[in-house]
Amino acid sequence: MVELPGAVLFACNFNRVRSPMAEGLLRLRFGDRIFVDSCGLKADPAGRTADPFAQAVMDEVGFDLSTHRAKTFGELEDESFDMVISLTPEAHHRAVEMTRGRAVEILYWPTVDPTLAEGSREGVIEAYRRVRDDLSAAIHRRFGTTSTFGG
Repeated sequence: MVELPGAVLFACNFNRVRSPMAEGLLRLRFGDRIFVDSCGLKADPAGRTADPFAQAVMDEVGFDLSTHRAKTFGELEDESFDMVISLTPEAHHRAVEMTRGRAVEILYWPTVDPTLAEGSREGVIEAYRRVRDDLSAAIHRRFGTTSTFGG
């Protein structure tokens, strides 16, 4: 059995797509057994709420992102994480800086930006689903199959 960290932070560029999806997926898998948060490097001029496509694909798996409020590293209430998982190279660089001198496991999971997808609505939503499913698979590989929901 995998030993679970007490607190995990997911980080990406704007905290509107990839990191809130990863946060939600880890919450779905482990409930309150792990404290999980997410953040981005900077505020997105498009707004502070989760991307509508991210909300839609997370609704498909039973996680509501409608109340998500995007935040930056500087807006974190606490920086006491056992593990920081970066989803973009820029966020990884910042995570390394933030945790310098602390005993923190830092992981880098390169994750495609689905906001760059072009084409029909269905094609774009499929790009978001692939990112969600890739993040879910990475979480499964790293944290195992123990779940509060049996999955």
